[in-house]
Amino acid sequence: MYILFQSFRRNAFRYVGVLAAACILLASACKKDDPEHLCGPWEYEGEFGSEHWEHLAPVCAEYAHCDGSAQSPVNITGAVPDAVLHGLDIRYTDTQTHIIHKGHTIEFEVEDGTSALELNGTEYELKQFHFHAQSEHSINGAAQHLEAHFVHQSAGGDRAVIGVLFKDGAQNAFLAQFMNNLPNPGAVPYTSNTHFNPSGVFPTDRDYFTYPGSLTTPNCEENVTWFVLEHPVEASTAQILRFRDLMPKNYRPQAPLNGRIIRHFSN
Repeated sequence: MYILFQSFRRNAFRYVGVLAAACILLASACKKDDPEHLCGPWEYEGEFGSEHWEHLAPVCAEYAHCDGSAQSPVNITGAVPDAVLHGLDIRYTDTQTHIIHKGHTIEFEVEDGTSALELNGTEYELKQFHFHAQSEHSINGAAQHLEAHFVHQSAGGDRAVIGVLFKDGAQNAFLAQFMNNLPNPGAVPYTSNTHFNPSGVFPTDRDYFTYPGSLTTPNCEENVTWFVLEHPVEASTAQILRFRDLMPKNYRPQAPLNGRIIRHFSN
């Protein structure tokens, strides 16, 4: 009997240990900073498409943001010139190359602490930039072939996103550095010690439109100040088609302004 008890006790401790390890793994996997993992799948079309994002809220409460009144993207129209605005204070430095296919987009990771946007005395650190094909924003109803989003975040959690539009034209020298290294869906990320400055993709003329909005993917949180650059940069047809092949139809339908004012800065 004593031997049986000892065996049971050893197995009990073993099972408790396994259960504790499993709980730690589950807790780690379900972190709130990974809403897609926590809340389940979303897509741009079909059963989990953009028109259904807010209805996923019973499973994931955070998706309820997607039914908010200040959603993005929007059609930029009726912009009001604002002399109080000033040029974007972009403070980017070189970063290593780290490119991930996230399933919905091609995303370039940026090394911590290397780049930031200064906005009204607050520093917003550049976290990553990614692409949508076609553009999510349009200007006076005209969409472009591609849009890059440079996502910044303050220490307090607020976000500022710079949108860069791409039109069909000459080969884009910035994109040309990476065209042979863009990962396919499901492929391992591409990493390289080669450094580049993310600001290399911006147009020379950085006039912009700005408005309060949201993330354009779940959880659609409405804590974003948008800066959509007015003047598109060029990319070749081959470059645009390559992005479209890798991330087909990854743009959200536009939301109504619902009384929001779009302001315009012109240098």
